[in-house]
Amino acid sequence: MADDDEALTRVQGPARDGGPADLDFWSFVELADRRLSEEFGFRHRLATQVLLTLNRASMIVTYDLEAAVHRPRGLSWAGFRLLFVTWLAGPLESHRAATLAGMSRAAVSNLAKTLVADGLLARSPGERDGRAVLLSLTERGHATMLEVFRAQNEREHQWTSVLTETEQRILIMLLDKLIANRDQFDVRERS
Repeated sequence: MADDDEALTRVQGPARDGGPADLDFWSFVELADRRLSEEFGFRHRLATQVLLTLNRASMIVTYDLEAAVHRPRGLSWAGFRLLFVTWLAGPLESHRAATLAGMSRAAVSNLAKTLVADGLLARSPGERDGRAVLLSLTERGHATMLEVFRAQNEREHQWTSVLTETEQRILIMLLDKLIANRDQFDVRERS
């Protein structure tokens, strides 16, 4: 356990003694950990640290990709996600696109209207069910995704290059393990 604490201190830096104005993310995590445990008696300290860190990393990377790659090209993160799954797995019925993109059906429906108006996405009636909507990329959408993903993939590489290939594979393995075991308790997720 002492080795784990030393490793966290090396990664996070020393604890800060100042007030709330002096907190950064890592010192906040330390404060939250201490207060939740000592003042309120919550037992699962490491679980809180893991999920705070996971959420923070996800938010930082997502914001960076959206700001550096997608917004300059007229897309949102949500728009990219819908185009991405349609590009690689499409044509797709809108409900399937929602599942793959991790979005609600309503969000996909509203977003698809914008992407159709922008000339990136096409909507057509589903083949099996006339009420279903089939989404596919237009030629312009396909060209856009090639250009956008080229930029995103370079940015992804910038983010992940601080990790060795082995560390990247371990991180994927650990995140997969975390997600794969969600059926052991009552997880709420979009479907």
